[in-house]
Amino acid sequence: MNFVDASAIRLDSKAAGEDRSLSIEIYFDFICPWCLIGKRNLETAMRRFAALRPDVRLNLVWRSRELLPSTPPEGRSYPAFYLDRLGSAEAVATKRAQVQRAGYDAGIEFAFDRIEVLPNTAAAHDLVAFSASRSQRAILIERLFVAYFIEGENIGDWQTLERLGLECGLERQGLADHLAQSRRLAGSAALRSLHVDHRVSGVPHFVFNGVYALSGAYSAEMMIEAMALAIPD
Repeated sequence: MNFVDASAIRLDSKAAGEDRSLSIEIYFDFICPWCLIGKRNLETAMRRFAALRPDVRLNLVWRSRELLPSTPPEGRSYPAFYLDRLGSAEAVATKRAQVQRAGYDAGIEFAFDRIEVLPNTAAAHDLVAFSASRSQRAILIERLFVAYFIEGENIGDWQTLERLGLECGLERQGLADHLAQSRRLAGSAALRSLHVDHRVSGVPHFVFNGVYALSGAYSAEMMIEAMALAIPD
């Protein structure tokens, strides 16, 4: 969940073609504040890139990557988790200040003091997958991030997920049926395995046309540079 200061990585060669399109894959988890920062920076980059290159079609692909799949279904104490992880209250405060400064630059006001539960995010990712065929994925992802980091909601709670899903326009009965099935699988390997990708060790992670990758919450300017490099000549 920490910022990874890495350069653009050439993944493989790709034959040049006439198709002026750009696929952007973003690997994310809802408990990672850098993912929300990276998401906002990417949205800025996409708007600017579209203005610069109106001939290029942009396609955003969301890839769920659960960072802490061993988290109990009921979640853990958020303050206790970070105190244990970072070792002292001072270290926690320093890390939060760093994230809040980066968030401010991206137009985000993190409210870490409101968060009580570190959730298991498998059900939230599962709900995002369910929403994809109903054209609500982008709206739901944004809503879940805001609910967690700004409103302090427990996005591992079933009632919370149902309410947020309804707010995003998901049909009530289909949503209820999906959550009932997801709840039956909660904590099982079947649900956890849906959100594990061993090719990606950290998030946020961005892949542009399968050619270039950025790991970490990069600026919009650096993302635009990677996007331009990934376009076939």
